[in-house]
Amino acid sequence: MVYISADNGTKIVKAARLSIESMLSSGKEKEAQLGKALADELFDYKAGIFVSLLHYHTNSLRGCMGFINQEELRFGVVESARAAAFGDQRFIPTDLKEWRDIFVEVNVIGEQIQMPNTKTGREKSIRIGRDGIILEYGIYRGVLLPSVAVENRMDAAQFMEAVCEKAGLNKNYWKQKNVHMKKFETQIFKEESPNGKVIEVIHGKGP
Repeated sequence: MVYISADNGTKIVKAARLSIESMLSSGKEKEAQLGKALADELFDYKAGIFVSLLHYHTNSLRGCMGFINQEELRFGVVESARAAAFGDQRFIPTDLKEWRDIFVEVNVIGEQIQMPNTKTGREKSIRIGRDGIILEYGIYRGVLLPSVAVENRMDAAQFMEAVCEKAGLNKNYWKQKNVHMKKFETQIFKEESPNGKVIEVIHGKGP
């Protein structure tokens, strides 16, 4: 994947925050700030992107939406952030009071790589903390970001079981050859606190 610098990671996270604040605010100040931020040529870059919102004190998920396929960041950041705040059907829409306790995390998605179609090959190809998974089987589709495996202390098999369940399938479907599976790396940038300093999160190292 194209490396995103720390400065550009900060710009992406701040644009995601402004995308939400421009919807929560009754004035035009935030909207103008967002427009200025998105004018940067960085946002011409095309990549998959997911925006996650988390409660600061509990680190619990408050919303997560995104695009696995490449979109202009100018579009992807705004739509993913707003969908995470107001369109994730697992949660009620975010309001201004709750927003003060929420911090933003952004995953920039790298190249999608086809995984082997054997049980052993798939297990060996997954690097916990580095790889996310896409599963496709007919009308069924599931996506899990690398952080899911880390936060839930999953091994490779458990991670693939989880993406099956995310897709609405039996957890053992990942063992079937006719189930298509891809992996991808991400760069993760997040606020240390609501509207605070943005840092890059690195879950795993090595080959």
